[in-house]
Amino acid sequence: MPADSSSPVPFEVVSSRWLPFPREQVYEAFRDPQQLVLWWGPKGFSNTIYKFDLRPEGAWHITLHGPDGKNYDNMKEFTEVVPNERVVFRHVQSGHDFTMAMTYEARDGGTLLAWRLTFAEAGSEQMRAFIAKANEENFDRLEEHLKTERAA
Repeated sequence: MPADSSSPVPFEVVSSRWLPFPREQVYEAFRDPQQLVLWWGPKGFSNTIYKFDLRPEGAWHITLHGPDGKNYDNMKEFTEVVPNERVVFRHVQSGHDFTMAMTYEARDGGTLLAWRLTFAEAGSEQMRAFIAKANEENFDRLEEHLKTERAA
């Protein structure tokens, strides 16, 4: 049966980074809100975490504070949590509806962290490029955080 051409076509952005840290440590940097607040978001962003209930049907409420002074309120719901292996959450906001799957794979003495964002709406190439760049900046911040934690 042909697809309805009026329906939006979902798109995905996949980003990954090999990190020279054990997957338990990489996962813990996400699982622990006191660590997460230190690195989540693209370069120049800070954030406030109001709620972080890491379990299926648990809520995550966070506000990202942009370097331009704007605040970006985010509500997410966790749908799957397998400690040290996989976290999936839904982010539903008008014009910004996506599911994000995060996987933690022990590999070559470190961790391959992969993020797969699946959007409910079609996106432009500019949007894909923006998201991919923001994800890389987020990975940079995570890696720097993990280096700091190891040195402490």
